[in-house]
Amino acid sequence: MARLFHVPLSPFCRKVRLSLAEKKIEVELVEERYWEADPDFLRRNPAAKVPVLRLDGIMMSESAAICEYIEETRPDPSLMPKGAEQRLEVRRLVGWFDDKFHNEVTSKLLYERVNKKVMGQGFPDSRNVKDGAKAIKYHLDYMTWLLDHRRWLAGDVMTLADFAAAAHLSALDYISDVDWNRSEVVKDWYAKIKSRPAFRSILADQVPGFPPPKHYNDLDF
Repeated sequence: MARLFHVPLSPFCRKVRLSLAEKKIEVELVEERYWEADPDFLRRNPAAKVPVLRLDGIMMSESAAICEYIEETRPDPSLMPKGAEQRLEVRRLVGWFDDKFHNEVTSKLLYERVNKKVMGQGFPDSRNVKDGAKAIKYHLDYMTWLLDHRRWLAGDVMTLADFAAAAHLSALDYISDVDWNRSEVVKDWYAKIKSRPAFRSILADQVPGFPPPKHYNDLDF
């Protein structure tokens, strides 16, 4: 069985978990306190980051590379379209959420509110929280524009781009930092993603000291 070293609210880990679940790959989840720099974990990934996946006898790191490997070795069901231009758009949007969205929103809301406390790094920086709360509005508006022109974020079919976005938004939704009333089309898109069987383990996550809001597990939110 595959083994994933992860942190429950990490959007990068969640993206990998969604990919594995969508392709029905059984995986053992192992929570890893990567910030403690345990020697055994550093041997698995000297970069001291999660996710780290053991699959096919290979220890792999970096969520984008992991998801590409999963897609190449388990192409059904596909999370990448066939055309080069369409695949380019998927990769662009995965990069958008894992880079721009992460730096402007996730790191300023989730990491300030949750990670700092869990890691014993003090209290949230109110300026960062304020900046993140402002930035997420821009990103939700951009998603709205995309979904006004497409069925899914990258085109007519669900792809890894949708899982990348949902990984970030689901983690933020756990701490009630997503205003779903801002965009009905984004809310409907998330409801479709959230109702997929692949999402079940994500919705079951519990972080000690941070109970999820009532709507977090609700498919009709």
